[in-house]
Amino acid sequence: MEGKQPTGRRRVFVQTETGCVLGMELDRSDNVHTVKRRLQIALNVPTDESSLTFGDMVLENDLSAIRNDSPLLLTRKVMHRSSSTPCLSPTGREMQQRDKSGPIEILGHSHRFAATEQLVREIVKAIKNGVDPIPVRSGLGGAYYFRNSRGESVAIVKPTDEEPFAPNNPKGFAGKALGQPGLKRSVRVGETGIREVAAYLLDYDHFANVPATALVKITHSIFNVNNGVNGTKPHKKKLVSKIASFQQFIPHDFDASDYGTSSFPVSAVHRIGILDIRILNTDRHAGNLLVRKLDSAGRFGQVELIPIDHGLCLPESLEDPYFEWIHWPQASIPFSEDELEYIDSLDPFHDCEMLRSKLPMIREACLRVLILCTIFLREAAAYGLCLAEIGEMMSREFRAREEEPSELEVVCLEARRLMAVERELLSPKSSEGGDDNFQFHLDTEDVEWDFTPKMAGDDFMARASSYFGMGFGNVKNPLSRLDESIEDEEESECGEEDGFAGLPAPEMIPSISKLSMSLKDTIIGGKNLKFPGAKVENGFSSFGHRSANELLPASVSFVKLADMAEDEWVLFLEKFQELLLPAFAKRKSETLGQRQRQRLGTSCPVLI
Repeated sequence: MEGKQPTGRRRVFVQTETGCVLGMELDRSDNVHTVKRRLQIALNVPTDESSLTFGDMVLENDLSAIRNDSPLLLTRKVMHRSSSTPCLSPTGREMQQRDKSGPIEILGHSHRFAATEQLVREIVKAIKNGVDPIPVRSGLGGAYYFRNSRGESVAIVKPTDEEPFAPNNPKGFAGKALGQPGLKRSVRVGETGIREVAAYLLDYDHFANVPATALVKITHSIFNVNNGVNGTKPHKKKLVSKIASFQQFIPHDFDASDYGTSSFPVSAVHRIGILDIRILNTDRHAGNLLVRKLDSAGRFGQVELIPIDHGLCLPESLEDPYFEWIHWPQASIPFSEDELEYIDSLDPFHDCEMLRSKLPMIREACLRVLILCTIFLREAAAYGLCLAEIGEMMSREFRAREEEPSELEVVCLEARRLMAVERELLSPKSSEGGDDNFQFHLDTEDVEWDFTPKMAGDDFMARASSYFGMGFGNVKNPLSRLDESIEDEEESECGEEDGFAGLPAPEMIPSISKLSMSLKDTIIGGKNLKFPGAKVENGFSSFGHRSANELLPASVSFVKLADMAEDEWVLFLEKFQELLLPAFAKRKSETLGQRQRQRLGTSCPVLI
């Protein structure tokens, strides 16, 4: 039965951090040691000083929690980066002896995968008839069009180990192991495929029109394998297995950058925007909105929008989203009654249980972001905010080339401050040692240090009081740790190489009010942090279009959710919801005043 704990024999697919994949059958007597032993024999890879992981879970020895068709990741505890450590995948006869799975195997079970199962059957038949896939030339990562027997593209496959920075990236962007921070610090290398599937599963009733997507183990000789992290390619192509996202290919006429956005149906824009807000999509640009004409003329209301490329959604901490639609006129039109009913029906806790069941490898930090953003969406829509207003409240601003937290992040920071106040009132001893659990720690490669002796905590207190319409007295205000949890491991393993270092805990809350001041005045532990929004053009997103995400340096994390214990998380959500009404009232007052705002990455301002 779906969702039940495994009993007896089951199959898993183990992937090494360099991309090698091996399917194996497990029985009740198997444990982590036996799995590592089989990997060592089959793939000729070292397994000493390595860990077997399943999402957030590090498997000690017992494998009883692992479900059938689950992907596992083998990572080394001590990183030894070397250009002489290629991915040694079993090939030909060796593979048939050691991996009994078929050429394409869907990982997981859901009735939502029925369409994918049909596509798999078509593609397997085509491969047997000699119809090979075609590499996608554009984009930063490896992607392949798989075809049916008529030669028509029916699916696009993106191997997890060919993502940007992944070890087998075919386009020169290799250099990191699976599980390390990727294009976004809060999205790890090799985990965008999981997010693609999550976006599809969350698109209930095909509301936003996300194409059918699944995670697969797929075997073909077209896939890329580099001879080490430097990205050199072997001369001879061999049969190789990959873990990959598998998405139905939708024939289309344009993408949103090639077509006048005024002709897009309001309902289509709203539905895609609602999904983007729920999943905190950090890369919704015009190139990943496909446009299909429904008639030869393509008049207003006669086109269909298809959203694709959701690999940078559901980050592990709050990020700056990018919503291309935020300045489209459709986004400023109020939600319809049907849309409000749909939004009100969303249950983020049910969503999380569903994802834990269908995608048990998804990280809890991602699920917390989903819960937070869905609550924000529901409350904002119920208050009467339109899609553009909600998107603006979630988006950061860049003033004088410096990044400031979004209104959503300001609310989260205030909720954490209220938690700290309540904790201090209940625990007098916290004034001596409480800061150990709440320290301000930022990881970024783009930090400009300017030493100054002054703290700005009092300034934030006054501005937060003005923003939320309440007073807070003279209390000590520690913040949570804001460093990325995904960096903790890397700091201990290769910190010197990547240049990550922790900052001391603050004595007072820093001044970070988005509405009234710049981060140039944010003082942390006696240091002044600046986060210039440098215009870095370092490539193109999939389908060959420049992504706003790729124009920015690695962004700082203002709010981290994963560090809270379950009881703290529940309290945080209570405080968060209490603060939403004042925040929405503030936003409404600005909207009524027709305040003009400029969003980075757009060519013209918009009146919201």
